[in-house]
Amino acid sequence: MKVVNNKAHSVDGLGILKGRAAYTDDLADKNSLIVKALRSPHAYARIKSIDDKLAKELPGVEMVLTYKDFPRIPFTRAGQGYPEPSPYDKFVLDEYVRYVGDEVVAVAAIDNETCEKALSLIKVEYEILEPVLDFENAVDNKIIIHPEPEIHDMFPIGFEPKRNIAASYKMHVGDVEKTISECDYVVNETFYTQAQAHVMMEPHTVNARMDYQERLVIYSATQTPFHMRRIISSALEIPITKIRFIKPRVGGGFGGKQAIHGEMLVAWVTWKTGKPAKMVFTRKEVFESSYSRHPMRMDVTLGADKSGKLKAIDFKCLSDTGAYGEHALTVFMVVGSKVLPLYNKVETVRFHGDIVYTNKTPAGAFRGYGAIQGNFALESAVDILCHKMGIDPIEFRQKNMMKENETSPIFAIMGEGTEGTAMDMETCKLEECVQRGMELIGWKDKYPRVESNNKIKSVGMAIAMQGSGIPYIDMGSATIKLNDQGFYNLLIGATDIGQGSDTILAQIAAEVLMTTIDKVIVYSSDTDLTPFDCGAYASSTTYVSGNAVFKAAMNMKNAIIKEAARVLETQEADVEFDGKILTSSNGKTVSLEDLSNQLFYSNEQKQLSVTSSYVGHKSPPPFMAGFVEIDIDKETGEVDIVDYVSVVDCGTTINPLLAEGQVNGAIVQGLGMAMFEDVKYSSNGKMISNSLINYKIPTRVDIKKLTTEFVDSYETSGPFGAKSVGEIGIDTPPAALANAVYNALGIRINALPITPEKILLSLKEKENK
Repeated sequence: MKVVNNKAHSVDGLGILKGRAAYTDDLADKNSLIVKALRSPHAYARIKSIDDKLAKELPGVEMVLTYKDFPRIPFTRAGQGYPEPSPYDKFVLDEYVRYVGDEVVAVAAIDNETCEKALSLIKVEYEILEPVLDFENAVDNKIIIHPEPEIHDMFPIGFEPKRNIAASYKMHVGDVEKTISECDYVVNETFYTQAQAHVMMEPHTVNARMDYQERLVIYSATQTPFHMRRIISSALEIPITKIRFIKPRVGGGFGGKQAIHGEMLVAWVTWKTGKPAKMVFTRKEVFESSYSRHPMRMDVTLGADKSGKLKAIDFKCLSDTGAYGEHALTVFMVVGSKVLPLYNKVETVRFHGDIVYTNKTPAGAFRGYGAIQGNFALESAVDILCHKMGIDPIEFRQKNMMKENETSPIFAIMGEGTEGTAMDMETCKLEECVQRGMELIGWKDKYPRVESNNKIKSVGMAIAMQGSGIPYIDMGSATIKLNDQGFYNLLIGATDIGQGSDTILAQIAAEVLMTTIDKVIVYSSDTDLTPFDCGAYASSTTYVSGNAVFKAAMNMKNAIIKEAARVLETQEADVEFDGKILTSSNGKTVSLEDLSNQLFYSNEQKQLSVTSSYVGHKSPPPFMAGFVEIDIDKETGEVDIVDYVSVVDCGTTINPLLAEGQVNGAIVQGLGMAMFEDVKYSSNGKMISNSLINYKIPTRVDIKKLTTEFVDSYETSGPFGAKSVGEIGIDTPPAALANAVYNALGIRINALPITPEKILLSLKEKENK
């Protein structure tokens, strides 16, 4: 391969480096009205009255919007396939506010200063209600967070709002209790994971204008433009034919932009006034009023026999979705579907639990999407079981983990198979990942620990799997057109949010068409001009959108050969194409440049254009083994990350440079969750970690070294053998770190983040036993 599996630089990198207008706010009309929201200071309250008279009278104020100004239509903000598996429990504005930061009133004014002044003039009288802040006490609490009668689900998801349950799920294989009762070794542990903030560089940003056809044109930093168009049309009762949604460059999303945030308010202002408008979240609003990761409590029971065979897994989960239920069910299901199949040789398995409402900032999509929480619990519990049995944790995994050409019944039960059958692992190089990771980290020399004065060196590890899109649901499409002089346009609905999808999709097209990447001009994510794509989520772009591009490129190649056969007066089967020259078996030739010019200007003129779509019938998982080397100071509890080794099976790496960047970035985010990051609230529900001053994310100072390798692997169903790579890196750090800390000090920390304070406290408790 000449283009695929090569380290091509991003197609947009140089332009962005030069500061070209690319991002949403760069493209806003200079005369845009500024839209801002007055947000609730209370965790739970009913709005008794709103006095906006002085604000409306302020010169420069265009509109003041309350819940009375919007259609009362429930919707979900989640950018998911339709019908969405999330409850319709949100209104644009409502009489009730359900967390500190919820929208109360929106103001549109001529500039930022006037907008802020108008907000300060608005007087709101609240009936303050008692909030539900502890998710472990949410179910059947006397306080009901969503009493409104209009809310509903689109199909059964276990939605019981009168019990504060946004969704619930349960599945099982075999009789778990019976199998556990027969096991020689049983461990039962409870694990907690915290809310984590996305902290993308670009805040949530949107602007809108009316075009000359009186259509609403919205520019948004979103991961799902087609879903956003549909949701806005439905909730605001604007005909979908009147909406054009464009995603420019996006400065990071990590799942946080897989939802509606300011789009409704800006769209309504422009639709009602006819004037351009824009909204840019402050960093405080990004923290308080967008999304975080779902906090969870996970109760895990494992049972094994004396031979070291894992026989049973019982996994109960309670998830906190916050004030609204976007992504509640699907994140919860990924806790099971992308974690439990790792140990596919168990005889019985059960996965069950609830996703509950609380009066906190809503939880939503976040890279890893439940798998990181589930992986922390399961991979920690596996190490605990191994220590109880006196078995080497790597040997135990090697005996019990998924291997190539194997499967798991969980795939069929939880929607990862083909029409109710379990998906086979055509590619699973976990064995190679584990073996190579041991070599790179120096496992045999450092496990379990090496002591030196007050410092202890130790290692820990975990294995992980993810997915490649959602089978039978996620669809991607691509259009390729041939231009004069023989270059191409690639039109894709897939959304590049900084991960480099425009580049890798261009590489796939260029490889098929036997050309160079500069001859493939990419235009993405415009609901008027590009074909449909589900968007950037569920690690779908390389596999789903990439397959669509592969199909389109093959069809374009065939279309070119067909036209060349006509010009060369021969049969299509007699034409060979090398990307530049088309040659017939009789020796005649025509260059692609000449052929394209003829098609444009002189000989049976036509535009060669093809569109292809792809819907996956499976979701081939990438696999990974993650190893961490740490130094711990016994006196301070401080942990230094000496090296993090990632060995990944993602099939063919379309672009090894970008793939390594994806894994390394995900590892850093995973270590952030494992060690530093923690969304914290006051006793009355106000977020106190709402700025980068008091919310710590890891930097280069905190992580000394990242070592990333990819094993040879080829997934036959993927474009040029590729699987996904965007999320797999984030899953292993929490469990690997927890296991390393135990190996160093003999203390087990089951609640993230793992901080020096928790380490010292655990050491003290250990000494006092």
